[in-house]
Amino acid sequence: MRNNKAAPIGLEVPNKMELTPVTDSLGMPLYRQAKRALIKLIENGRYAPGACLPSESVIAKGLKVSIGTLRKAVDELVMENVLIRRQGKGTFVATHNSDRFLFQFFHVEKRVFDLSHAHEYPAVEFISFEKLRAEEEDALALGIRLGDPVFKICNRLKLSGSLVVFDRICVSALTFKGLTEKRFIERQSTIYNLYQHEFGISVLRAQERARAVLASREVCRNLGVPMGLPVIEVHRIALTFGDKPVEYRVSTINTQHYDYVSLLSKRS
Repeated sequence: MRNNKAAPIGLEVPNKMELTPVTDSLGMPLYRQAKRALIKLIENGRYAPGACLPSESVIAKGLKVSIGTLRKAVDELVMENVLIRRQGKGTFVATHNSDRFLFQFFHVEKRVFDLSHAHEYPAVEFISFEKLRAEEEDALALGIRLGDPVFKICNRLKLSGSLVVFDRICVSALTFKGLTEKRFIERQSTIYNLYQHEFGISVLRAQERARAVLASREVCRNLGVPMGLPVIEVHRIALTFGDKPVEYRVSTINTQHYDYVSLLSKRS
């Protein structure tokens, strides 16, 4: 990592790290305390998406830990997609973009048993944007109260020109104050990029549950499939820092020619 000499437009470079030295008194490994201190700076907006962190020596000195301890903390944050290392340039706060969406959050692929097969980025068609009251399922998923205001958004996704996914998205209107249909439609990149750059909310990971269902009338209308066709329904809760839920999404997938693909790995 190294100090920024010039930050991209719109990114603040803090004059000082504002780090509190870590100690053994908290009953937590030092590298986890260092990790928590870095997360706090990012979460509080001291280092915005895309910002370069100072050098390892500067951070380690501020936390009063060894370089090895700091690197272990940074390694975990890289693995968790909070930070990203760029060879010869430094360590940066991860930014949501099309590539990250495609490889971390989009799991629908054409039925081809070939690991070298290129992922296809979906074409997104906007359907609707409404401000409603949270129903029980929305409230439970987002950790809000029944009846709280929410924005409900519907999209459908095309792959190779065919309708494949119907998305129903729900977010808290209190969390995303100022979100409008116009802002949503005119976003410059992915939905998660909009959350991050317009509202300071970074989606770090997601919990998903998949189930087989029969296509409903709404799904048939939006995906152009026959009534009662077996489809996959994926319920996703997107999580930010502290595993706080920020989005509840139900994706219905037409699996006649496409699969829901998950690449599993084990941490060493």
